[in-house]
Amino acid sequence: MAGIDDVARAAGVSTATVSRALSGRGPVSVATRDRVLAAAESLGYVVSASASSLASGRTRAVGVVVPFLDRWFFSTVLAGISDALVRKGYDITLYSVSADPAERRRVFDDHLRRRRIDAVITIALELDAEESASLNGLDVPIVAIAGPNPLVTTLTVDDLAVGRLATTHLLGLGHRRITHIGADAAIDAGSTVPALRRRGFEQVLAEAGVTDARFEPADFTIEGGSAAAARALAAPDAPTALFAASDEMAIGAILAARDRGLRVPHDVSIIGVDGHELGRWFGLTTVDQFARGQGERAAHAVLAELDGAEPARGRGTLPFELVDRGSTAAPSRR
Repeated sequence: MAGIDDVARAAGVSTATVSRALSGRGPVSVATRDRVLAAAESLGYVVSASASSLASGRTRAVGVVVPFLDRWFFSTVLAGISDALVRKGYDITLYSVSADPAERRRVFDDHLRRRRIDAVITIALELDAEESASLNGLDVPIVAIAGPNPLVTTLTVDDLAVGRLATTHLLGLGHRRITHIGADAAIDAGSTVPALRRRGFEQVLAEAGVTDARFEPADFTIEGGSAAAARALAAPDAPTALFAASDEMAIGAILAARDRGLRVPHDVSIIGVDGHELGRWFGLTTVDQFARGQGERAAHAVLAELDGAEPARGRGTLPFELVDRGSTAAPSRR
């Protein structure tokens, strides 16, 4: 198997130049880098991960901590992170955590410290003071997607504004009997993403003088959204519009409406949040929060810090946009 000395001889340069050219760190002309890359490819040379780690002091691995792996938003954000990191030669070490305190302690106090990683990205995690201190104790760049924390760089969508935008859209069409499907206020803290979307919904209705703010709790799955919509639509004074705090719940709501023989949007308007890829096939109007782009931006922020940029402590705002695909319209005059 070819070694770095073989590549250096084939390219007519020193081994130090080969190392700089293949790692992307250090001054190397474009022509020389191309010559080294061509020589490495022709010889089938692959950089040793352990040797690279010893030379650079980096493992070229980023830990990603996520609460769910089987939901579209999280897997899509993760795909964006992976794409951006792999292009720069980094691997991902994935940690899935639940709400169980003992499991979370194992991840934050043990697993993350035991595995050598160059940086950490968390996705939609509410970190307590102990967990934040544990992460900061790793002394590596940390970027959080949602779950705002002043101690780390946090990239987040303004979910209060997201809730306001979706509700304003429905009010603008003439709806007044609107049911929100989302967070249970008795369970979710006020700072969580679902609770902020619900608060935006309630604010806009109150500002418009609508005192009947209806709500159905659900678990952010298609099944949960379908069950919540079925309860709402079975009421004697059924809503003319449903605002689901996720596209998966909104898709479930569309299916529940169809089961009752209702037409969307003629009989009931439905709007979601996310930008789920299935939304296009269901003609779902949504507030797109560009999930894949969130992952890419978090990866770029981590890479920038690894390259020496100052950590951007506090919150960075991520984009969102209303996408009207036809599942909302003016209420029927039946």
